[in-house]
Amino acid sequence: MHTDGHDLRHHGDAEVRDDGSALVDLAVNVRADTPPAWLREHVAASLTGLAAYPDGRAARAAVAARHGLPVERVLLTAGAAEAFVLLARALKVRRPVVVHPQFTEPEAALRDAGHSVDRVLLREEDGFRLDPAAVPEDADLVVIGNPTNPTSVLHPAAAVAGLARPGRTLVVDEAFMDAVPGEREALAGRTDVPGLVVLRSLTKTWGLAGLRIGYVLAGPDTVGELERAQPLWPVSTPALAAAEACVSPRALSEAAEAAERVAADRAHLVAGLARFAGAGVRVAGPAQGPFVLVRVPAAVAVRRELRALGYAVRRGDTFPGLGEDWLRVAVRDRGTVDGFLRAVGTVVGAAG
Repeated sequence: MHTDGHDLRHHGDAEVRDDGSALVDLAVNVRADTPPAWLREHVAASLTGLAAYPDGRAARAAVAARHGLPVERVLLTAGAAEAFVLLARALKVRRPVVVHPQFTEPEAALRDAGHSVDRVLLREEDGFRLDPAAVPEDADLVVIGNPTNPTSVLHPAAAVAGLARPGRTLVVDEAFMDAVPGEREALAGRTDVPGLVVLRSLTKTWGLAGLRIGYVLAGPDTVGELERAQPLWPVSTPALAAAEACVSPRALSEAAEAAERVAADRAHLVAGLARFAGAGVRVAGPAQGPFVLVRVPAAVAVRRELRALGYAVRRGDTFPGLGEDWLRVAVRDRGTVDGFLRAVGTVVGAAG
């Protein structure tokens, strides 16, 4: 789907399919070396129950307990992406607004459902930070990511919650919040924000993109509307097993440790990229997610040359609000980052 020159259906996995399958993947925002062995074994053990229809009650209760919510406020979905489709199809809205640059599936889903979508474009000169005044007062659906993909900006919870209005549904995509140490600025678990819908994904931190598991946290009426729009048994038995496992105390502790490592590895990546400031390389920031947004002169050529050197990064021009000079780079371990930085030095030097 192309609107205003932006391919809303282009995602990072396109960079590592087919001829990109052998590249070092810095294009997809899934934590490397996942899922861990204990999670693979847990999911594999669920396969003995495939003859029965999926029963999501235990997983739903586990997610509810993880956020201190009643089960009526939880809906399990086949990845967070399904939730965007359900919201677009089930909710009756007149003026949906999407805050960009951000993950493009919410807008694509709304357009597919026949909605006209308004955009609020956050500005580079403001550090891509949220300007609540830019959101139209009559918007009855507002979608924002936090931390935002691809800018890696973490908006203050108070600023995001301040977008709530009577009669407005406020959708906050927190797919990457568990990669933020302490999940600071999270709204998941809040019940005092009117019209709040929080989306969470378990595919990023746990490497479950192929399994498709996420969930919605919202008021019971909204959950009921979305649930009625779902097909029967929308989440598979293995995915339900994964959901229950990924909100266990062991998993939450491991995710917290991983978030600290990501923060340290991201600082290493940002510091390394800063060495190329003389060549015009700029990192949007301060980055707070498991990826960074980088402005690079002649980024189209740079991305092509990086591929030739064995590294895949995400093009940025498919995100509304960004142009061809932007790339998104996933945070990886220091060894991988050091190799990538050497490749950047080679390419930027060649480009110069």
